Amino acid sequence: MSRIFIKGNVAISRGALDAGCRCYFGYPITPQNDIPEFMSKAMPEAGGEFVQAESEVAAANMLLGAGACGIRAMTSSSSPGMSLKQEAISYMAGSELPGVIVNMNRGGPGLGDIGPSQGDYFQSVKGGGHGDYRTLVLAPGTVQEAYDLTFLAFELAFAYRNPVLILGDAIIGQMQEPITPKEPVAVDAFEGGSWRLEGARDREPRILKSLYLTDGALAGHNLRLQEKYARARKECRYEEFMTDDAELIIVAYGSIGRIVKSTIRKLRKEGLKAGLVRPITLYPFPSEILKSLAGKGRKFLTIEHNMGQMVEDVRLSICGLAESGFYAQLPGNLPTPNDFEQPIIDALTER
Repeated sequence: MSRIFIKGNVAISRGALDAGCRCYFGYPITPQNDIPEFMSKAMPEAGGEFVQAESEVAAANMLLGAGACGIRAMTSSSSPGMSLKQEAISYMAGSELPGVIVNMNRGGPGLGDIGPSQGDYFQSVKGGGHGDYRTLVLAPGTVQEAYDLTFLAFELAFAYRNPVLILGDAIIGQMQEPITPKEPVAVDAFEGGSWRLEGARDREPRILKSLYLTDGALAGHNLRLQEKYARARKECRYEEFMTDDAELIIVAYGSIGRIVKSTIRKLRKEGLKAGLVRPITLYPFPSEILKSLAGKGRKFLTIEHNMGQMVEDVRLSICGLAESGFYAQLPGNLPTPNDFEQPIIDALTER
């Protein structure tokens, strides 16, 4: 298909439509407002339903309802709004319902600002609501990936009957780049077959729930969920950049990973051997590649646009096999490749 030049937020919207999304429920908050704005026109034109809900809580519960009916549906928000959606996301995971949630991460805590941040990593990958559950988390680093990973998110949501989260930020959402769209997929308006709610006509009723009160029932349900999350580890995705001869492995995701690549290119010209592992799935996390590189004697530096969150997963992955430093790009500041030069040089040269 022809290349088009669009914003990251619009790429996510188009990716959802091309993946067969036919219900969108949202509520305005910066910096993701391009998504509901685009969907308000495009979704009805595609034969779907657009609803500006009365709140983020309502939008998330509408997503739950659509997922229970086997409809490809999406909601989107930014950090404070995501906090309000967490109860419904936990209910979706507990009821094993598919749905796609977009978080264009902004600065925090509290109202923070409307600029980019990666402060929602913990909330996203550890299960931001109550109980033992996980969402699959995809972290685009380009506008093309924002489109492609949204497409993938719907496939994973229905394959695993689980919420899938796309974690971007104000940089990914607002920058414009050319992308190549996919051919739109033709999907059943109501997926799910044997589990979705469609009205009990000449059959036994189906029950979708997250409440288990009989002795041992919740334990068994949690065990089944954990087995599903273990199966989902095969969906792990990451990018390696110049790691073959690297003395220092930088781990960074999303927009920061992309900016770090520019820094690495410059330092390579100066003879400094740094490389990058950029997680594309934050859950499941690419632990095995990090452990493998640590076993080869590489040092590590995690760079994040927060005060230190993913670095915990990096250190768990390398299991003490290698040195592991951390550099925080403070939320509220807009990073450039120059900001990361000295931290990387310091990590390379320290003994």
